[in-house]
Amino acid sequence: MMFPSWRDWVFSAKAFLASMMALYIALWFDLPRPYWAMAAVYVVANPLAGATSSKGLYRALGTIIGASAAVFFVPLFVNAPELLALVVALWTGCLLYISMLDRTPRSYVFMLAGYSLPLIALPTVGTPELIFDTAVARTEEIIIGITCATLVGLLIFPSSVGTVVGGRITDWLDDAADWANEILRGEGAIPATPARRQKLAADIAGLDLIISQLSFDAGTRDVARHARELRGRLMMLLPLFSSLADRLHALKSGDRPLPAKLGSLLHEVADWLQSPDAASADAPQRFARTIEELKSADRSENWDHLILSSALARLLEIINLWHDCLALREQIARGQYSGRWRPTFRHRQVVGRTRYYDYAMMLFSSGSVVVATLVASLIWIETGWQSGAGFVMMTAVACSFFAAMDQPAPFIFKMFLWCGVSLIAAFVYQFAILPAISGYEMLVLVFAPSFLLIGLLIPRPQFNMLAMLLTVNTASFVAMQNRLTVDFASFANEAIAAMAGIAFALIWTQVARPFGAEIAARRLVRAGWSDLAETAAGLRRSDHEKLAGRMLDRMGQLVPRLAALEDRYLSEIDGFAEVRLGFNIVAIQRARRHLDGDGQSSVNAVLSGIADLFRQRVVRREAVAPDARLQERIDQALSLPGLQQTMQGRSILDALVGLRRALFPYAPSPKPMDGEIVKTSSPQMLMAAE
Repeated sequence: MMFPSWRDWVFSAKAFLASMMALYIALWFDLPRPYWAMAAVYVVANPLAGATSSKGLYRALGTIIGASAAVFFVPLFVNAPELLALVVALWTGCLLYISMLDRTPRSYVFMLAGYSLPLIALPTVGTPELIFDTAVARTEEIIIGITCATLVGLLIFPSSVGTVVGGRITDWLDDAADWANEILRGEGAIPATPARRQKLAADIAGLDLIISQLSFDAGTRDVARHARELRGRLMMLLPLFSSLADRLHALKSGDRPLPAKLGSLLHEVADWLQSPDAASADAPQRFARTIEELKSADRSENWDHLILSSALARLLEIINLWHDCLALREQIARGQYSGRWRPTFRHRQVVGRTRYYDYAMMLFSSGSVVVATLVASLIWIETGWQSGAGFVMMTAVACSFFAAMDQPAPFIFKMFLWCGVSLIAAFVYQFAILPAISGYEMLVLVFAPSFLLIGLLIPRPQFNMLAMLLTVNTASFVAMQNRLTVDFASFANEAIAAMAGIAFALIWTQVARPFGAEIAARRLVRAGWSDLAETAAGLRRSDHEKLAGRMLDRMGQLVPRLAALEDRYLSEIDGFAEVRLGFNIVAIQRARRHLDGDGQSSVNAVLSGIADLFRQRVVRREAVAPDARLQERIDQALSLPGLQQTMQGRSILDALVGLRRALFPYAPSPKPMDGEIVKTSSPQMLMAAE
């Protein structure tokens, strides 16, 4: 176990200082629940100043929305408790669904607004005339805590988001360089992408969360645009690496050695990718000249020439993208924006920010929260439990917090355990320590040991949720007021209600969502197949530009799930190969209208065969292998006369090469093309050859 670093101690001290400031201010203003201000600090606390500011802003907005809803709904439905319970449940679930649609830190606004309504409204249903004062006080206390956390984070040893982004990008590029090194030196030149390399797509999702916080950091606010450019280029590198590995494997099939000049170039590029001066401006131009010489030197004009041209085109794109990534990383790390920056990789649009959403699963997850909250409310109404509001509140919070996970039950169980630990700590404080002291200074002194030690865990991702639960729940259960009141019966009732609410959420989740990651993984795979089938059939003409982003994002969601499963069909999925298929299909759809009648018929037959293949996979729910008839259709289209005469024809030819390699990576070269003249010396290979 790693001991806390000095940065961890500094962060914990800052969080504790901010929480004590918030508590002091709330006590000084004699607010009804000053402990909410203290708890709010630990909810938004983050080692990065920009992350603290962003989460603070989102928490303030979410609290204001939830408080406003409470002021509106409680007077309206106070005399109809069942209707109020339904409204609270629907509000919580609908806002949770909206939060799932926004996979950025901004989603916290909607999730918090969802469960803030029961937090504010339910304790006041017996005294509806106090709802406005309660909502205002809750908002004031939360904003006090947020303000203190933000000011301390910005003024005392602030940590820049840009520095962390730069470090994360460096780690990602190091992993990508290792993969590139394997490919370029031969060890990784295989047609299928290893699962550990597909994981790079999932790693970008974590990077997205940090990049989205750049605009909240004073030192990096101006480079947010560069960060978006960088994200697209990082995603674009992945299918290009996969494509290059496939092409080099094809060139080496049959134990053939690579041409000496090509092998030398690959080793030079591998050395350059791992060198500290890889961002030097002349490297892409130097490699481009060498690549052009290799293209010109190959006059064979057969299948191997097509494969070699594709490999060289992919290699040049990787070089240009890598150069751009390094230049952008340096500017982000320095927090500088260069308006004169011009990308080296410019001839093609990089992968966009389109996301994939499984709307049905999201609706089911949020609907489960609606029903759980409603059932808990009805139990409260039927039993007339005095502390039932706490029971419903904790049910809504526990269900909402982990609704987006495939298996929320284990996390809710951990929440149950650590909530119990918080209750024990709160009991010791409330009945043993606090009655024996007086004065704010002594209060700070007795809180310091526990909160400083727990605060050390917040910067560590594996302990972040645990630490937040301990700090927030302990502060809430201690329920610090200006005038200390020790009431064991009240404490016990609230404790039982809280634990019962989490226990009910746990049981409900186990009953309503017994399945795990496998069903989500299978749905992601089938969604990819459906996308390819519809694109090949021409049903998605309006969003071709979004296809790559959607498929790569879906793969980023799929890979972590595959790591936890043992499924024969799922283990055979190569997400990058399917992305390359999507690129090739789009290229053919765009260019086929320029073909004559026979050419269009032949290409349409290929697209129809691909659409049928992926429809079969969707219907049969398994990775059906492509049959020989589809290969014959592709080979027939490759032999069409005149494709090499126009740019659109060359684009289709290149796309057909990519389709054949993606679907039949181990098939021998098409026989009609052995020795046949195929003039494909186009200025640049298009995306289709991937």
